[in-house]
Amino acid sequence: MTRRLHIKTFGCQMNVYDSARMADVLAPLGYAATERADDADLVVLNTCHIREKAAEKLYSELGRIRRSKEARAAEGKTAMIAVAGCVAQAEGAEILSRAPYVDMVVGPQSYHRLPQLIAEAARRDPSNPSGVVDVEFPAEPKFDHLPPVRHRGPSAFLSVQEGCDKFCTFCVVPYTRGWEFSRPVKDVLDEARRVVDRGALEITLLGQNVNAYHGDAGGGAEAGLGGLIRRLAEIDGLKRIRYTTSHPRDMSDDLIAAHGEVEALMPFLHLPVQSGSDRILAAMNRRHTRDDYRRIVDKLMAARPDLKLSSDFIVGFPGETGEDFDETVALARETRFIQAYSFKYSTRPGTPGAAMPNQIDDSVKAERLLELQAVLDQNQIVFNRSSIGRKMAVLLDRPGRKAGQFAGRSVYMQPVHVDAPARYFGRIAELEITDAHANSLSARLAGEEGGNGSHMERAFA
Repeated sequence: MTRRLHIKTFGCQMNVYDSARMADVLAPLGYAATERADDADLVVLNTCHIREKAAEKLYSELGRIRRSKEARAAEGKTAMIAVAGCVAQAEGAEILSRAPYVDMVVGPQSYHRLPQLIAEAARRDPSNPSGVVDVEFPAEPKFDHLPPVRHRGPSAFLSVQEGCDKFCTFCVVPYTRGWEFSRPVKDVLDEARRVVDRGALEITLLGQNVNAYHGDAGGGAEAGLGGLIRRLAEIDGLKRIRYTTSHPRDMSDDLIAAHGEVEALMPFLHLPVQSGSDRILAAMNRRHTRDDYRRIVDKLMAARPDLKLSSDFIVGFPGETGEDFDETVALARETRFIQAYSFKYSTRPGTPGAAMPNQIDDSVKAERLLELQAVLDQNQIVFNRSSIGRKMAVLLDRPGRKAGQFAGRSVYMQPVHVDAPARYFGRIAELEITDAHANSLSARLAGEEGGNGSHMERAFA
């Protein structure tokens, strides 16, 4: 019997990967995807706890789904609601207290148990229909219990590392994802070969601190991320490798060298700095300085001169002065990140930052964010405009905004739109950039598809 499954994903690429793996776990039970929550026998909200008001957004979404569940019940149809992900881990049974119509609460390390949780929820006593909760950190990693990946398509996410031991004072990840764990090299290679066999030309390696990867390589040896990338690059048919998200403390010399040695490794790196002030970086417990970060950038550029960077910034961290903020703006100007994510600091319950004195007024945070974003946006616009007239290879992996159009991303993760025949979908096509916008590029076909495109980008150095 076919059952309909709707998964709504919030937050990071790791959650996108987890949502796909939940679908894999549920497929043997007959669950097939549907785009509409109203049509679903099971709705899963895969939540993120990084930004402010995450819980409020969850309960707002749950209110809408509750109405759908009640409408289905009136028609004699059953529907279950599951809350998964990091808000589920943080809130646990509190979700059932506030939303008793939720059937399951499952943390990011427990979703492999969804079939059992569904069975438990179905067996509940009608007189005491409280939902089931599983937010335990299991002794064995969930990856040992997941079925083979079913992903099919030209690009794929692959989780290689989870959790975080850094304990930045603004961040909830160590509390919701647990300690750092790295998957064995063999398991990563097996999954990579499977998605390549199913059509993937590009793989993005995922982890909360992906460059902290230290997987079992067999025979008592360990491999760092640089070594893993070199092994992945040997897979026939895999053209492009990316990874995210990185921590400056874990940019080893071997990983930096891989950027210059492995052609399949794209010349683009997301390396969050968070602040340009050493005083604020210390308060954040980042354990790197502004100069440390600059030295890493210099090493990367020496290894791969055409490499470009994106980053994360937080403004208005407790105690941030105008001088601290000016140092952040100066770093953004100097480094010329071609993309960046910037946010006002928001307190996360249970983190040290939430209890710090000298919290910054929201109006000041908003003003600083606008000033920083103006610099970051200008950096991005200048880089996008420098792309006009260039030839670059783009993996066309999704439909465009108009009929007859496809979209993909350059080696620098710029969204690119092009009119192209249907045969170009899922291929790496050589494009000529014709126009630049604030957040994307327009292009025309410049030749037949091929290669991984790295050689076409050297002119950006």
